Amino acid sequence: MNTALLLIDIQNDYFPGGAWELSHADEAAAQARLALGRFREQHRPVFHVRHINTRPGAAFFLPDTPGSEIHGAVKPLDGEPAIIKHAPDAFFQTDLHDALSRAGIRKLAVCGMMSHMCIDTSVRAARNHGYDITLLHDACATRDLSWNGKTIPPQRYTKHSWRLCTELSPTYGRPGISSRPFPHNRSLFRIIATAIRQ
Repeated sequence: MNTALLLIDIQNDYFPGGAWELSHADEAAAQARLALGRFREQHRPVFHVRHINTRPGAAFFLPDTPGSEIHGAVKPLDGEPAIIKHAPDAFFQTDLHDALSRAGIRKLAVCGMMSHMCIDTSVRAARNHGYDITLLHDACATRDLSWNGKTIPPQRYTKHSWRLCTELSPTYGRPGISSRPFPHNRSLFRIIATAIRQ
C-alpha cells in the first residue's frame, strides 16, 4: 500500500463567494471527493494540504478565516494528516516528505487547486523527491489567466500541465489514461484504478 492520495489546497476561498474564486471549483471538488471516497473505502492513506497565507497584503487564505478552511466536500477525517504550508510547494518547509516517508509512500495520486501554481509546483517537487505521480486532472481547478492581452482558459493549460507530467512519470503513458478536461468521471476512475493498483 505505497500509494497515497494527496489533496492540495481545496479550500473555501477558491469557491463561489470566496476571496479568490476559481473556474469550475465545485466540479473539481466533486471529482476529488469521489477519489477521496475510493481511497477511504479501500483504507488507503490520504494526506491533505492546506495553505495559510502569511504574506503581507495577501488577498486569500488568511489565518483564522473561514476562507482558509478545507472545503466541506473533502474535509479531513480524524487521523487524516493535514499539512500546513505557506508557499506554493507543498514540500517546502513542511513535514510532508517526512510524513510520506514514515508511511512508506512512494507513489502519489494528486489533485487540488490551483493547477498552474500549487499543483504544478508541488508535482515538480514531488518528482524531485523521487515519487511517481498520477495527476487526477479532472479533480483540479484554476482560474482564467491573461497574457499579452489575451485570456487563456483553464482547459488550455490543463492540457499543457498533462504533457509536462507525462514527461515526469511513465505512469501517464499507459493505455486507458487520457487527458480530458474535468468533469469526466470515467477518466478519473481509470486514473485512480491505475494509482491504487501500484
